[in-house]
Amino acid sequence: VQLVESGGGLVQPGGSLRLSCAASGFAPGRHPMSWYRRSPGKERELVADLSGTGFSLVHIDSAKGRFTLSWDDAENTYYLEMNNLNSEDTGEYYCYCLGAWGQGTQVTVSS
Repeated sequence: VQLVESGGGLVQPGGSLRLSCAASGFAPGRHPMSWYRRSPGKERELVADLSGTGFSLVHIDSAKGRFTLSWDDAENTYYLEMNNLNSEDTGEYYCYCLGAWGQGTQVTVSS
């Protein structure tokens, strides 16, 4: 199983980013997966889950209503859409699926 993330970058407060997690090495189809982040000075925390049936749950209260998870069957890719970003969203974001971790993608929210 291999996960390759992309989509991070520097964005101003109030901006948006869409993170991608391209999956390979397992059977086609949607599998349960999670997004984590490690913010400066903090432990890694669970951001959100996407179940195999498409149910999504955002675990960070401040991100609810701003973060959306999705899956593209044709591209075998998971997405984390993040809107109205603020400085607290800064961190390294990782996807996790079937025991594998992505390499991480940095998100920096700053003016």
